[in-house]
Amino acid sequence: MEEQEILDQSNASLQSKNRPTAITVICILGFFGAAFAIPMIFSDIARQVGSWYPPYLGLSSVIGLTCMIGLWKMKKWAAYTYTGFVILNQIVLIAMGVWNIMALIIPVIVIGIALAHVNKMD
Repeated sequence: MEEQEILDQSNASLQSKNRPTAITVICILGFFGAAFAIPMIFSDIARQVGSWYPPYLGLSSVIGLTCMIGLWKMKKWAAYTYTGFVILNQIVLIAMGVWNIMALIIPVIVIGIALAHVNKMD
């Protein structure tokens, strides 16, 4: 009887750690986004923005991919790092004079979903 209780507790613990579907979808889209950003690093368009922009885009791609991997593994640090990353990117867009509300909508949705599930993360 005691063994069954231990097994039930273990199963309940595993089920509470399951990745929500919304996080799975966000991560898959994020993986594709990071893959498509890599060619942009080497594009003429990125160089036209400024000599600083291709390295920034490369670093942003690595940080974004790292956050998506962390979210996939349900890590709290990934939700918090992504939030900070979005804030930094908004500042850069404002400084460049190219910010618009569309640059904020999708990241805010992602942050909202990630932070809504942060209690399920390690």
